[in-house]
Amino acid sequence: MNALLRGLFESSNTNILLKDHLSTVSLNVISRMVLGKKYTDESEDSIVSPDEFKKMLDELFLLSGVLNIGDSIPWLDFLDLQGYIKRMKALSKKLDRFLEHVLDEHIAKRKAGGEDFVAKDMVDVLLQLADDPDLEVKLERHGVKAFTQDLIAGGTESSAVTVEWAISEMLKKPEVFKKATEELDRVIGRERWVEEKDIVNLPYVDAIAKETMRLHPVAPMLVPRLSREDCQIAGYDIPKDTRILVSVWAIGRDPQLWDNPEEFCPERFLGKDIDVKGQDFELLPFGSGRRMCPGYSLGIKVIQASLANLLHGFTWRLPDNLKEEDLNMEEIFGLSTPKKFPLVAVCEPRLPPHVYSV
Repeated sequence: MNALLRGLFESSNTNILLKDHLSTVSLNVISRMVLGKKYTDESEDSIVSPDEFKKMLDELFLLSGVLNIGDSIPWLDFLDLQGYIKRMKALSKKLDRFLEHVLDEHIAKRKAGGEDFVAKDMVDVLLQLADDPDLEVKLERHGVKAFTQDLIAGGTESSAVTVEWAISEMLKKPEVFKKATEELDRVIGRERWVEEKDIVNLPYVDAIAKETMRLHPVAPMLVPRLSREDCQIAGYDIPKDTRILVSVWAIGRDPQLWDNPEEFCPERFLGKDIDVKGQDFELLPFGSGRRMCPGYSLGIKVIQASLANLLHGFTWRLPDNLKEEDLNMEEIFGLSTPKKFPLVAVCEPRLPPHVYSV
């Protein structure tokens, strides 16, 4: 987080591509936890460049969420009419090469450590499990790679996309910025950054995060379900084993559940107990039940902490040649819903200079 804030301070008063900074901090957090080190730094032994690493993850999210004709009309699948299978195979080779390199690095460290070796990251833990002969379901090398890929991808995209949408929505409603910064100045003061423990005392910043996830859920269609038995919903017969997609994007914009559903209005969450933990069915950005996002608690912390510090440390505005009404809010539909045109904005420091030397 400190590296993100320093980077923005150094880029202040210039046009910046916000998602680049946000993706880097998310990727660094998850890389340190899962892989044991940052893979966004240029180094002699890095097998992929930072830009290539991010492009691979963007491609993974796009291809995982596209509507492939062959999935719905199986006899057309072999034609690969949209070219998605060809792209997925090319991506698979790149990711496999990277993950093989990661596993080889970790195995070499384990051997060098001998009996005194202590697991320091998620890959170490997974490799220890893979060596356990008593596991009921054997975890093999390809399983370790699959888990690692899921953890990196799932932990990176969500927070970056959500914070970018939040800043975009607020640039169209400057009064929301004003209320948020008033709350931050009152609770945090102007001599330090927002810490994780402060979030409970920032209800308006929390409301901004919830409102952003209502309008722009990271996964617009939750992980697919399968009906266990024949049932009837709203007069429709649903046979057993039907593939079911839950559209949280539509639920978040349902006029029967929300007043003025298309309007960005954080105030709707103030004084209400609606949360994102899967119990309030009108707001399910992380899903619910056994198929809920397993990393939601980490995701929500990164979103809240990033957003709070971006609002606390900087004043945000659009580039000089752009008006609020001209800001494009189109989205790309896939496994996630990022902005079609990434946000370019200008940030100006709003705290005393010494605070930025963290």
